[in-house]
Amino acid sequence: MTSQDELKKMAAIQAADLIDSGMVLGLGTGSTANFAIERIAERIQAADLQNIIGIPSSDRTEKLARRLNIPLTDLETHPEIDLTIDGADEVDPDLNLIKGGGGALLREKIIAQASRRNIVIVDESKLSPQLGTKWALPIEVVPFARKTEQLFLGSIGGSVTLRLDENNTPFLTNQQNFILDTHFGQISDPGGLVSRLNDRAGIVEHGLFLGLATDVIVAGRENIRHLRRNNGSI
Repeated sequence: MTSQDELKKMAAIQAADLIDSGMVLGLGTGSTANFAIERIAERIQAADLQNIIGIPSSDRTEKLARRLNIPLTDLETHPEIDLTIDGADEVDPDLNLIKGGGGALLREKIIAQASRRNIVIVDESKLSPQLGTKWALPIEVVPFARKTEQLFLGSIGGSVTLRLDENNTPFLTNQQNFILDTHFGQISDPGGLVSRLNDRAGIVEHGLFLGLATDVIVAGRENIRHLRRNNGSI
């Protein structure tokens, strides 16, 4: 395990230890979220957590949760979620996020919006003075509109790359859409960019998660910080 993985695991364990019995949980996607899922399974197996049910944000997460014997449900049965734990690619001082590096941004955002509390777990390398400083913005588009939306994103200052899979073919999300990883540089007006992206019919969703994180747990080499919206900053 690398030192960065160790930091991710530290943040994940602290977040998973905030879960109470009887909760409906949102289960995030990605390497950091996987550490939290493993910790949840450990607590269930030790009978430290009871009557827990999870809603996975991707097929990969669902497979992991089933392998670890975490009971699962869906939004049709449980449309309100008590607590979600997920990672992020970039976090700004207002606890806004860029997500989607793992390709599950649509389901992740649906789950986040359905959750009473969203705990984001990161290592300190994910902290940023402004979104877009370190990470391209993942934008999910329907394949039919790929070229049109690529041209649009270029017209508003984006440098666009179609995400490819390990076979060098277009990466497909669980909804069978494409992802356009778009570099805008530092995003000075995230809310304005959200409005422009939301106006496009071919754009299914984007990785700007504004105002959704209630908590961010940051693992650093010196300490672990628990940041809360409107009560502390990065």
